[in-house]
Amino acid sequence: MKKRVIVLGSTGSIGRSALEVLQALAYDWEIVGLAAGSKASQLAQQANRVHPQAIAIVREDRMAQLKEALDYAAEIFAGDDALVALLNAVDFDCAVCAVVGAAGLAATLRAVELGKRVALANKEALVVAGSLVLRLAKSSGAEIIPVDSEHSAVFQAMHAGHRDEVRRVYLTASGGPFRNWTVEAMDAATVSDALQHPTWDMGPKITIDSATMMNKAMEVVEARWLFDLDPERIDVLVHPESVVHSMVEFCDGSMIAQMGTPDMRTPIQYALTYPARHPCPSESLDLAKLGRLTFQTPDLGRFPALSLGYQVARRGGTCGAVFNAANERAVELFRDGGLGFCDIARVTEQALREHEYKKEPTLDDLLAADRWARDEVARCKAC
Repeated sequence: MKKRVIVLGSTGSIGRSALEVLQALAYDWEIVGLAAGSKASQLAQQANRVHPQAIAIVREDRMAQLKEALDYAAEIFAGDDALVALLNAVDFDCAVCAVVGAAGLAATLRAVELGKRVALANKEALVVAGSLVLRLAKSSGAEIIPVDSEHSAVFQAMHAGHRDEVRRVYLTASGGPFRNWTVEAMDAATVSDALQHPTWDMGPKITIDSATMMNKAMEVVEARWLFDLDPERIDVLVHPESVVHSMVEFCDGSMIAQMGTPDMRTPIQYALTYPARHPCPSESLDLAKLGRLTFQTPDLGRFPALSLGYQVARRGGTCGAVFNAANERAVELFRDGGLGFCDIARVTEQALREHEYKKEPTLDDLLAADRWARDEVARCKAC
């Protein structure tokens, strides 16, 4: 029998890549559900190609547009709870969780609670609620396989030894479009500047997070939960070529790196087919053509967001929810012209410093912290 998969966030960059991968794996996989936030026309086009039995869209006001564009009969869910309703209604083996931001948290938790394989591209789920997600996975038997290229690389490299033999993990970062910019130049950076990523083709939110290195800060937090590591054993290296996706150093000094072209289809496919490997649509890496690989330590003075990530990884509790929500709201304000580029890290740090910290929060506590942080950033944007 074919394995059944639901793709949450199918109209985003990760979701679209996942559909390409699944098309190549159609002999072994069947898409039974698709979900998106608001892009009804694009969602309908995808559904008309693969005919999943059910579809979900978060924006309820786009449901009529979605129905009109479909050329077959499918069960449709709409509204804030649509993603969870889809997971509850459809029998599936794996969920690709690729909804950007905290909006994907409830669906990720539900997929984990159901004991399924979760191909996790929504890093915010672990940043906001890492302890809850991992505790739930342990009780349900769910498999969480990372899709982020860095965490997929660590996941793969760790198979070269035992977990208790790991000395350090090295997450690589492209450095983004401002890798060589001064603080003064970054302070005047425009949205257009921040969206000019030199290596990866990603959505606007993730691209701006790469420019601030906020994405790498979140990946430190994610790695802390995903691999049960003290933050002091997680390092970040700027690697402009973006072909060494991350490395694991073992206690004997051996360092295992996972390498490949900067193409998200590779880690997406591995999360689906693990532990097996199959031919992938991505191009092979030509090391001779590449010529050299370079690494450098990130400049925390120019990229203070990275320091915040280590702070959040050490403290845990409600810090992750505040960190993620404050950054999401700050990025929205930056894109709308309400904040400068360097203000993104500043207002995020302010929210972390001033929030009411709880060490062992419930899900309700985390959601309340999320709401507070968004309101706080909006309030202090002109401070």
